[in-house]
Amino acid sequence: MQWTLSIPNTWVGYAVLPERRIANIFQPLGSQAASEYRIALLALGITGIIFVVVAGLIVFTLIRFRRRRADPSHEEPPQVYGSNQIEIAWTFIPILTVFVLIGVTARFILAIQDAALPRATEHVRIVGHRWWWEVHYPDYGVTTANEIHVPVSIGNESPVLLQLESADVIHSFWVPQLSGKTDLIPGLANTMWIDAHQPGIYSGNCAEYCGTQHANMLLRVFAEPKKDFDKWIAAQRLSANAGAASDRDRAVFESLSCVNCHNVQGTAAHGVFGPDLTHLMQRTTIAAGMIPNNADNLRKWVDDPQTLKPGCLMPGMKLTSPQLDSVVSYLKSLD
Repeated sequence: MQWTLSIPNTWVGYAVLPERRIANIFQPLGSQAASEYRIALLALGITGIIFVVVAGLIVFTLIRFRRRRADPSHEEPPQVYGSNQIEIAWTFIPILTVFVLIGVTARFILAIQDAALPRATEHVRIVGHRWWWEVHYPDYGVTTANEIHVPVSIGNESPVLLQLESADVIHSFWVPQLSGKTDLIPGLANTMWIDAHQPGIYSGNCAEYCGTQHANMLLRVFAEPKKDFDKWIAAQRLSANAGAASDRDRAVFESLSCVNCHNVQGTAAHGVFGPDLTHLMQRTTIAAGMIPNNADNLRKWVDDPQTLKPGCLMPGMKLTSPQLDSVVSYLKSLD
């Protein structure tokens, strides 16, 4: 199922991308996901045949050898012991089935891991936090959060290489329509690649239980034409554009402890513990994909994040109403 997502007003000239909110593994739109789909069909086919045979024999036995009213005797039917043919069959067939599935799976895994990526491959570094995603584009000096922009792969020749790390506990990166799961492990950098075959917004999530808000550690992959990806990168490399905010609003923001956790390029905010806010209003969601990024939700989130996402590491600042107005006004200007 697809929806059309309206891109924020600041993304002038960007394409309108179809949003795939239901991450259906049976509609693969990436090479890795397509490989997994073929393995799934093989496994379902083999196990389906086994189910039909076993269930059929059970039903046949229940009907053919049921106790009949006309049978006056209540003797137990003849018991068969030591049938070499039956024992060989129920030993050999499961072993053969397991080895076929192992062999096919290993072949696909090795093909994915040993794939030769072109020299023009884009690189993205992703760091998992409780409970959000930090996204870096090291080739461009760009940092964002929870939304990953990649160019569409034309002819499967422009995949994106992901370097996956964790800042705290084990997480797992999974975008079902593009790839399989890869763990993010503290102290270890894993790598994987994705190649979106069609433009769109692909839903993903953390697939390894990581604490209270694991279910709300969501992510989105924006696959867009190369020219739109280049426009997005160019916009992200600029310092914060806070022209619509007053100097007073900015001063209030910079006077609070927000600057200890968040970064805003070109300001006194240089925190590294929370998401980068430089171009906050170019993102479609906040709270790691939980709620749409609009003025009302932004105000509620800043006022008391624990109400929307209990257990998250962002504290309620207990701001006065004028302070809250100024902070929200400033954040709304960060496009």
